[in-house]
Amino acid sequence: MTKRQDRDSNYAKRRFDTEIIVLCVRWYVTYRLSYRDLVAMLAERGVIISHTTIMRWVIRYVPEFEKRWNRFARAIGSSWRVDETYISIKGQWHYLYRAVDMQAKFDDFIDCYNHERPHQALGMKYPAELYRPSPRPYRGLSELHYPFHDRAITVTQCGRICFGRRKINLSTVFAGQNVGVKEVSDRIWLVSFVDYDLGFFDHETGRLGTAANPFATKVLPMSPV
Repeated sequence: MTKRQDRDSNYAKRRFDTEIIVLCVRWYVTYRLSYRDLVAMLAERGVIISHTTIMRWVIRYVPEFEKRWNRFARAIGSSWRVDETYISIKGQWHYLYRAVDMQAKFDDFIDCYNHERPHQALGMKYPAELYRPSPRPYRGLSELHYPFHDRAITVTQCGRICFGRRKINLSTVFAGQNVGVKEVSDRIWLVSFVDYDLGFFDHETGRLGTAANPFATKVLPMSPV
C-alpha cells in the first residue's frame, strides 16, 4: 500500500483532491465557463460537486495562484506599443497586430548584446566575458530644484502634473520627479525637466505641446559670402 503524500497546507481539510480543485479554478479563469458549466463537465467525469463549492474555491485560491505566479513572472514595463506586421496563412498574406512591451524588448536586447553576440572590437568575445556590472547601486536622481521657474511640481505615478484644477499629461517616465513650470506668455506655461524643455501648455486646453527637440542637431545659418 502506497503512503499518501502530504497535501499542501492551502488545501488541508478539503473534501476533494487537490488536482480537482486546481483544475476547476484553472478552467474557470482560463475559459469562459460558468460554475454550472464546470459542474456538468465534472459530472461527465464522475465527480459530483456543487457550483457554490467551485465559487468558494475561486474566491479562495485565485489570489493564492496570482501570488505564486508573481514569483516567476517577468516584470512588465509601463510602455506599450502596437506592432504591425503581416504573415502568410495558406498562401495569403494577413495583417498581424501585436502588443509589444517596450521594457521587455529592451531587456531581451541587452541580454543578447552582452551574452550572445560576439564583438569584433573585443576579439570576438562577449561583453559579459570582459566586463562586470558595477556593484554601486543606482539611487536615482537627487531632488530637483528650479530656481528660475515659477514653481516645481511633482509628477504623479500616472504621469501627470496637477496645475490648479487641471491635470496635464506628461509621461509615467517622470513619475515621482519634479518638473519646473514657468509662465512664458499670457496664460501659456513652459514645462522643463532638469535642463530640458518638455513642452508648453495653455491654461484653457491644458494639453502639452512639444517644444523643439533639445537633442536635435543645431545647424547655424551660413554667413553670406
